[in-house]
Amino acid sequence: MVVTATEPAPAQVVTTDDIDAAARRIGDVIRSTDLQASERLSEQTGARILLKREDQQAVRSYKIRGAYNLMAQLTGDERSAGVVTASAGNHAQGVAFACRVLGINGRIYVPTNTPKQKRDRILAHGRSWVELVVTGTNFDAAQSAARADAKRTGATMVPPFDHPDTMAGQGTIAAEILAQLDEVPDAVVVPVGGGGLAGGIATYLAEYAPDCKIIAVEPAGAPSLTRALEAGEPVTLDKVDTFVDGASVARLGDFPFGVISSMTERIQVLTVDEGAVCTEMLELYQNEGIICEPAGALAVTALHQLDIDEGATVVCIVSGGNNDVSRYSEIIERSLVHKGLKHYFLVKFPQEPGQLRRFLDEVLGPEDDITLFEYLKRNNREFGAALVGIELGSATGLHSLLERMGASRIDCERLEPGTAAYEYLT
Repeated sequence: MVVTATEPAPAQVVTTDDIDAAARRIGDVIRSTDLQASERLSEQTGARILLKREDQQAVRSYKIRGAYNLMAQLTGDERSAGVVTASAGNHAQGVAFACRVLGINGRIYVPTNTPKQKRDRILAHGRSWVELVVTGTNFDAAQSAARADAKRTGATMVPPFDHPDTMAGQGTIAAEILAQLDEVPDAVVVPVGGGGLAGGIATYLAEYAPDCKIIAVEPAGAPSLTRALEAGEPVTLDKVDTFVDGASVARLGDFPFGVISSMTERIQVLTVDEGAVCTEMLELYQNEGIICEPAGALAVTALHQLDIDEGATVVCIVSGGNNDVSRYSEIIERSLVHKGLKHYFLVKFPQEPGQLRRFLDEVLGPEDDITLFEYLKRNNREFGAALVGIELGSATGLHSLLERMGASRIDCERLEPGTAAYEYLT
């Protein structure tokens, strides 16, 4: 869908000169990442799909570009006072890296849902130069704490997206893409959290590749850009699904909004389901060998929702690869549910011998598998309830499974995703 703003946008605050200057400033620190062709995705879409591998940076994400660009411009007094930032993890690693390289002390606030892998990497990059503070249940709570710290101590705040210098540094990706390609791409697909990356890239492409379309992609559980464009200004979301932690931002940045809302005729905004993101994360790992975090897979996931012209050149930003290995069980689970292969049921077994055998013989299909079986509290002498997870051999097998359940004397209740019972029991 294309979403348009309802009010005029503020004046643009980042220029291509700012982005070119940022590229020179950070050139000796960041890596010019690969623009990798994907044969699998190209065959699926009929287009030429290229992956901009920002997971190859030293901190495994593009966030180092904006953090270093801002911090490298601090005055001597500002460096002595130190820096403060808030982040879901990737920007924090960029700030930590810059603290160590530039010799600046920093305090980094992260929410409690930040994966342990990211926390460990923050400390590894910053070493003795940084202090890690874990607070709040989401990015916005951590950001509030960081702002209070900066006001109290006089340290410089290093925003992860809502600052012209951050946006300019992140926009250097667009300059690299144009330098690496022998043609102007037809589209660049960009993940969106706070909007800094999209704003920086849009600014650069508007001048040097005006015919290139920009696809801005955000998770369905945190559509901050969509809501901002609908309202004509950034708004704070009432609820955020933090699974795509690198892009789960409750409020779009003011500076990014000023840029994006002024270019709605060139920018298409999409939301993608978190389960679809999980499926693409697994595909990237199994086919391209790319270890991707949820936010890093947003752009590639959106390809399956786009109507792409055959032969078009499309660049997808793989924004980060900081994924905790302990999360893969949840990633697999969400992917199976998204593909219609995993389902949960509350089964009330009559307290008679042989009922489980009857369930297996009468209800379960030949390609179905029980992946979870857990008896719940027994408070009835006639029935014993159990939570049963079933993985189907094919998504089309659900209809026949429900028919067999309906014909059985065993009472089976399907737990629908999104309901309170489903969230509680799984």
